[in-house]
Amino acid sequence: MRNPTFYSRRSPIVAQHGLVATSQPLAAMAGLRVLMDGGNAADAAVTVAAMLNVVEPMSTGIGGDCFALIYEAATGEVNALNASGRAPAAFTLGEAQRLGLEEIPLTGPLPVTVPGTASGWAALLERFGTMSLADCLAPAIATADEGFPVSPWISRGWNYGTEKLSQDAEATRVYLPAPGPGEIHRQPDLAATFRAVAEGGAEAFYHGPLAEKIASCVQEQDGYLTAQDLATHTATWEKPIRTTYRDVEVLEHPPNGQGLAALVALNIVEGYDIGSMNFYAPDRWHYMIEAMRLGMVDAGSYVADPAMADVPLDRLLSKEYAAQHRARIDADSALDLSGPDQPEHKDTVYLTVADGDGNAVSFINSLFYGFGSGLVVPGTGICLQNRGACFSLEPGHPNALAGSKRPYHTIIPAMALRDGRLWLSFGVMGGFMQPQGHLQVLVNMVDYGLDPQAALDAPRFQVDRKGGPEVQIETAVPAATRKALAQIGHEVVRERTFSPGFGGGQVIAIDPETGVLWGGSEPRKDGCAVGF
Repeated sequence: MRNPTFYSRRSPIVAQHGLVATSQPLAAMAGLRVLMDGGNAADAAVTVAAMLNVVEPMSTGIGGDCFALIYEAATGEVNALNASGRAPAAFTLGEAQRLGLEEIPLTGPLPVTVPGTASGWAALLERFGTMSLADCLAPAIATADEGFPVSPWISRGWNYGTEKLSQDAEATRVYLPAPGPGEIHRQPDLAATFRAVAEGGAEAFYHGPLAEKIASCVQEQDGYLTAQDLATHTATWEKPIRTTYRDVEVLEHPPNGQGLAALVALNIVEGYDIGSMNFYAPDRWHYMIEAMRLGMVDAGSYVADPAMADVPLDRLLSKEYAAQHRARIDADSALDLSGPDQPEHKDTVYLTVADGDGNAVSFINSLFYGFGSGLVVPGTGICLQNRGACFSLEPGHPNALAGSKRPYHTIIPAMALRDGRLWLSFGVMGGFMQPQGHLQVLVNMVDYGLDPQAALDAPRFQVDRKGGPEVQIETAVPAATRKALAQIGHEVVRERTFSPGFGGGQVIAIDPETGVLWGGSEPRKDGCAVGF
């Protein structure tokens, strides 16, 4: 008999014909309508992503990037979509050195990379969808025109961006003052941008007047992005990276994403009999924390654009490598460990959709920081991301800045298979919390048998993004556990239960016997799972 585990305050959503789980109820309902009207998982995912640009604009948008994993029921295959943009061709490491930069700033024109989202939406629909891009954008266009009531959580996040937005005249005009809870917000400029893309496809974003406006916005503030950078952008189809964890095959998006960190940590944790330990046992938390720290250091050291850097995935994902890492872990002492620095990050949206035919999409869309770079393209409503801040300026580092190179990315969708069939479509948004959330949610479900909602509601830890000794732990974890971890060298920081900084996860689990869909949504956001 298993030791007592975590008992959730909420029950999962159970459905048969389709399910959508995302961070905002209005967006979730838009996706569910698509499924109820006969659309598939790809159609609903793009619809939800576009709606989130309208109703959660600080976290996501067409001015950012997106990634997806797609499970195709007919073939049993999982495909990876990389719709992340590249650095401007003219913004090189030498140019950054000429400017005297020690790091790429988080705001303004310099961290702006090519927005990849529009190409991702179009590519996903072209390969797997049944609806047009125009049909999928229609709910977002209507909501942007008519307006929507802002939730308390989104109002709070919007207010956090006030200082940044106030530095740009167009951002001030479009997004300030931050709306209060229940206030109706309209975005006619964004609606017009979506109409242009609906009529002209992704081509309308990367060529012509819209592309010229985006490039001019950056260049007028002494940035490097050009219309040519936009014109040469392409999304790419890739193969997921994977490992096994007990009887589960876990799939992550390959680099330039940080899914590697989650897989490295899972390989290490697999060597411990976690399920036999009490959920709050200090040993359990210690082993998982140490494994995650090692995974974060590996990601910071190796993750980069594989088109321009060698990422030794076979070695890093091997069970032998995990055993070497595990041998370093001392049951009675925290490791002395630290890796490369990375900018902190907290804003993204993650969504997952499964349809009644067994197809599923694990999808993540982001501006990086709240409201990205703080630049809004005049007359368009487009917030431009600041993803370029993730480049290293250290010569020789795999992730060193280079023209037309994709940066290290924090946003990572995930899936898990059992016996070759889809079991989970899941993700946990929130910068460097993401691989940590993947580890913890998966362990909760595999080792403790928690349902999707309980797995998300359970308290979490968050290690330092550089792998250092500091670890934040939610206060739902007993004080005795936190004290025991501190006594062996972890620098424990108490964080309130359901702290927003601990991620925003969504999970859909598929029962292999019945095909029934089980959904859970994050209590740390305006989470909503809906099905029919």
